[in-house]
Amino acid sequence: MRKILLVAAIAAAGTVAAPAFAQSTHNDGWFVNGAVGQSQLDHGRYDGHDTAYTGNIGYRWALNPQFAWGVEAGYNDLGNIHAKNIFNDNNVVDSRKSQLHGWTAGLNGRFNVAPQWYISARGGIYGWKGHGTSNDENPVSQGLDKTSWYAGAGVGYDFSNNVSLGINYDYYNAKKDHVDLSSNVVSVQAEYRF
Repeated sequence: MRKILLVAAIAAAGTVAAPAFAQSTHNDGWFVNGAVGQSQLDHGRYDGHDTAYTGNIGYRWALNPQFAWGVEAGYNDLGNIHAKNIFNDNNVVDSRKSQLHGWTAGLNGRFNVAPQWYISARGGIYGWKGHGTSNDENPVSQGLDKTSWYAGAGVGYDFSNNVSLGINYDYYNAKKDHVDLSSNVVSVQAEYRF
């Protein structure tokens, strides 16, 4: 009899908790997120990929239960890729790889398309530093820095009011002095909302 009452109590608790969990998630307030994925560089002498890391902190305001927008700031390291010889696809004589990393500051938005599923978008300024080889006839390897832009979109799932996991595509514009280190990044992102 006790087992039946225990099972009935658990079932009743699950029935009461399920609608609460199915309601729209907590979209406003402070958040932190981090992502790991693959960066792709395919410009001029570069054609390769490497591991990329990003991290952000920000704040969102819920405009309604489905939509929130906010601000974010973060840092990324988009990896290192060897320059290729344009004639035979081997690494160039310069053994140094490209480097690209920098700080981001921008706007972000989230829209819940279903109780737990969401789409996201982001964009803003990208203050980057890097190292690369120019696309000139006589290539020059140089260190660079500039302020440019980034943009991205994603889709994900809210496991609770505070935790979500998503897949993102981001583009980081990084061009200067005939060197193009602009990178595409596909990543998996985890977010925690306070």
